[in-house]
Amino acid sequence: MGNFDRAPRKDFGEREMFDAKCSECGKDCKVPFKPSNDAQGNPRPVYCKDCYAKRRPSRY
Repeated sequence: MGNFDRAPRKDFGEREMFDAKCSECGKDCKVPFKPSNDAQGNPRPVYCKDCYAKRRPSRY
């Protein structure tokens, strides 16, 4: 069977980060994806680390 440890893989190198503005607090932030628009052309919401943590569902 495969190796199922949860250690992060380091062979991918640096992740490209993109500039964004938090949809909730308006703070400038960096996200690991290029912010995009929905099918109607409206910007999809992007959240800074703090606002995302507040919105994320709690785990068990």
